[in-house]
Amino acid sequence: MDKKEVVLQVGVKVLLKNSEGKYLLVRRNPKKYPEVGPKWDIVGGRIDPGSPLLDNLKREVKEETNLDLSIEPKLVAAQDILRVEGRHVVRLSYIGEIEGSPQLDDDHLEFKWFTGEEIKSLSEEELDIYFKELADKGVML
Repeated sequence: MDKKEVVLQVGVKVLLKNSEGKYLLVRRNPKKYPEVGPKWDIVGGRIDPGSPLLDNLKREVKEETNLDLSIEPKLVAAQDILRVEGRHVVRLSYIGEIEGSPQLDDDHLEFKWFTGEEIKSLSEEELDIYFKELADKGVML
C-alpha cells in the first residue's frame, strides 16, 4: 500500500478516576464498533483537526458521559493502532479525575466503576486490547 493512501487519525482517551479510587469503564455498542464488539474501554474518541487535544478530550468526556473533567488530565501513553487497512490511528491516553454519575450516549451500552485489580483481571475478550496493554504494563493502573 502506498503511504499516500493511508489516512492518519488521532484519538484521545482518558482513564477516569472518582473520589472513591475507582475507575470508569464504558462498554462499547457493537452496532457502532462492529470491528471490536462490546468490549470495556476508557472514554474518548477521535480529535477534530485544528482543535487542541485537551479541548477534544473534554468534548469526548462530555459527549460520552455528560460529565466534566475535575482537573487537567495527565498524558501517560501514545500508541499506534493499525487495526483497519488504510488507516493509522495514534491514540493518546490520559489519566483524569471526575465526579458524578455518567449518562451515556448511544456509542456505549453501559458503564461500571472498577477497582484497578478488577480491571487487571479482565481478559482480552472483555477489555479493549490497547487499554489492556497499558494496564498490563502498569502504565495506567
